[in-house]
Amino acid sequence: MNHMWSPWRSQHISERRPKKENGSDESVFSRLVREDKDEENLILWRGQWVFVIMNLYPYNNGHLMVVPYREIAQYEDLTTDEQVEVARTIEYCIKWLKSALQPEGFNVGMNLGKAGGAGIPRHLHVHVVPRWNGDTNFMTAVGEIKVIPEALEDTYRKIKAAIDEGT
Repeated sequence: MNHMWSPWRSQHISERRPKKENGSDESVFSRLVREDKDEENLILWRGQWVFVIMNLYPYNNGHLMVVPYREIAQYEDLTTDEQVEVARTIEYCIKWLKSALQPEGFNVGMNLGKAGGAGIPRHLHVHVVPRWNGDTNFMTAVGEIKVIPEALEDTYRKIKAAIDEGT
């Protein structure tokens, strides 16, 4: 497999992992959700127990994540209220993405634990990834590079409009 050098990501990771006031590490999700910069931080929606944020390094346009406010690693540690809101929010995400981007399918899932592929293993989150026929093309198959054809800010505005319309 070839690798694409992306040094700008290390800056993002180091800047988004500040220390909590008590000296322990804080997940990027915990930091971003407590800031009052939803558009800048790509936060689309806030519920009672969870929020929806766009993935800064998306697999596809509109790659969303449903994240509990509480920083927990294990699915079974979610409260019943959190579990219900996670499930309902996945439904909302699918509706919003259908309205905003007209995908032809979806991948929905979690990577739990480091061995399960979790990039932020101590703060579980659900990925909702819109898919289109042919979105895996020669660039992905031959070049092992994923092309994202739209700026995050443009996709954010489209999805936010669908949310605001009550879709």
